[in-house]
Amino acid sequence: MITLIRLEILRSLRNRRYLFFTILYPALMYFFFVSVYKGGSVAGGVSAKSYFMVSMATFGAVGAVLTGSAQRISLERKSGWVRQLRLTALPGRAYTLAKIASCAATTLPAIVVVFALGAVEGVRLGAGQWLGLVAVLWLGSFVFAALGVALGYAAEPSAVQPIVMIVYMLMAAFGGTWYPISGSMRNFARFNPVYLYNQLAGFIHPGNTLDAAAAAGLAGFLLVFVAAAAFLYRRDTKQA
Repeated sequence: MITLIRLEILRSLRNRRYLFFTILYPALMYFFFVSVYKGGSVAGGVSAKSYFMVSMATFGAVGAVLTGSAQRISLERKSGWVRQLRLTALPGRAYTLAKIASCAATTLPAIVVVFALGAVEGVRLGAGQWLGLVAVLWLGSFVFAALGVALGYAAEPSAVQPIVMIVYMLMAAFGGTWYPISGSMRNFARFNPVYLYNQLAGFIHPGNTLDAAAAAGLAGFLLVFVAAAAFLYRRDTKQA
């Protein structure tokens, strides 16, 4: 399984599309939002530079795991690679876990690059806060890696890409990626894993601690998505 994880990571990092949409695109969007707000603040008095540093890092991380896992699985199903793997000694659960782990590992560049830009733009955090922020966002990306695996088995290969993009953009639009969620919208946003993902970073603001409710919510989504991925993988095995 370790070999499969290593190969999957190398495949992603060599993919030019991955480099653009999960690293370069969020970085460009970060500069766009910073220029729009002109160094001011968003709702609640939070610095726009720190707010969009987090939201663009999560945007890139979610994009990395959703598009990476779902589309690659759909292509492997179409080419017969998954069927070949089933003929080896690799257990199905090992294949699923390897996909989730390898996709989550590819989120680190997306997170670190945007954070580096934030630091250049003047975001000032303690060393412990930087490390804690990287850690919670990386761990949170496992939720979306599991969702990506589930989507990869849920839809036909020809339909996976538009489904992933719709899911990706809807979760981002109503999850605080492009603008702060406030008022009654929060009642609905708390059922959105992207919103909970963004909330994990709230501890970097003065007077805040790690949002335990958001962490618990993401843990619940992780269990649901992993269970769905395992079920859909078994279903696909029976249909193969």
